[in-house]
Amino acid sequence: MNSRTQFPEILYEDAHILVCVKPHGTATQSRQAGKSDMVKLLKNYIYQNAPDKGEPYLAVIHRLDQPVKGILVFAKTPFAARELNRQLTHQGFGKYYRALVEGRPPKDADTLEDYMAKDNRTNLSYICAHDTAGARLARLCYRVVPEDRRYFREPSGDPANRGILGPQSGTPRPLLHGDHTELEIRLDTGRHHQIRVQLSHMGCPIAGDTKYNPNCNPHGSFWQNICLCACRLEFRHPQTRELLQFRLENAVI
Repeated sequence: MNSRTQFPEILYEDAHILVCVKPHGTATQSRQAGKSDMVKLLKNYIYQNAPDKGEPYLAVIHRLDQPVKGILVFAKTPFAARELNRQLTHQGFGKYYRALVEGRPPKDADTLEDYMAKDNRTNLSYICAHDTAGARLARLCYRVVPEDRRYFREPSGDPANRGILGPQSGTPRPLLHGDHTELEIRLDTGRHHQIRVQLSHMGCPIAGDTKYNPNCNPHGSFWQNICLCACRLEFRHPQTRELLQFRLENAVI
């Protein structure tokens, strides 16, 4: 996020859509009055660039968990919102993530299919039987990322920094417990906390995830430094139908 204006990083913008990077710790859209979120930040950004047009129109198309950094697309017109929502529902977006997990999966590449349900009292989701009330199918594909192509990288130099990693320099970094592996994930469904729940259920919880990683301290100062990033997004432009592809470069340290 730009330190002077406090606006998110904009990857692409035209009259129909706005593609940006959501920082760690910022909600996509908050229900709390007065709390900063991506919608408020982006509306302020649009208004400052075109103040004569009044309050901007901005529609949320998809979301990321508050602790997760990554690429989001917003619609700037009702037409774009309808087209993007139709595309997301029928064809889906190409949504790719990188996650640094503890341990190593049993296979270097696989598809995970589980049924999941959400506990609204705790705002946590869990793996369940298919006939559980509220259960929905959750599916993702993953592959192990080679060491030399990682998105998440450990600090080099001082051996004392080994095993320490985080999203930004100068911020507390979550300690890595034991061996860790980076995964590239393609999300086929969009369930609540899906990636975090399915990887934890597989035995490979995400580093820094205080909700689903039993090795993380939920009261620690680095609660939101989860090693999960929505690093790639693909979809068709709502007006031109051109395939648009956006990617974040490594490394997040």
